[in-house]
Amino acid sequence: MRLRKMRSDEFGDYVAYFVPDYAAEISTNYDVDMQTARARAEREVARSLPKGVETEDQILLCVVHDDADTVVGYLWCHPDDESQSVFISDFCILPPYRGRGYGRSALVALEAMFAQTEFKELRLRVAADNYGAERLYRSMGYRPTGINMRRPIASSERP
Repeated sequence: MRLRKMRSDEFGDYVAYFVPDYAAEISTNYDVDMQTARARAEREVARSLPKGVETEDQILLCVVHDDADTVVGYLWCHPDDESQSVFISDFCILPPYRGRGYGRSALVALEAMFAQTEFKELRLRVAADNYGAERLYRSMGYRPTGINMRRPIASSERP
């Protein structure tokens, strides 16, 4: 397994995976319908990655199997010089490849990629209901730094 820079012709496949996956998370966690959630996910991609793989200050990687160039996952991160950290915006191993150690190997490879730089830590946010990812991150030494919480505001005018 290795990480390599995502090619322009692969960006569409990544977005095709990311948007519905992120929309499902938005819908579940923020109580919005899937159409609204999908529109929000699409806006996030347009805002954060306006130039696709060539967007400055964003790194889009493919997780590939060593003996073939088969894409088994994606990793999107943002190095932040000021905080000397790398924020993992999105990380996924595609469903058919999960449970084979690719996730752990990809995170180790990402850390190695930044090991000889000025960056001091990897950061990420994991959805509250993504227990598998949380388990993986904790087993690799990631620790919680806070808890995101929400509560809808009650209103007598809302249906």
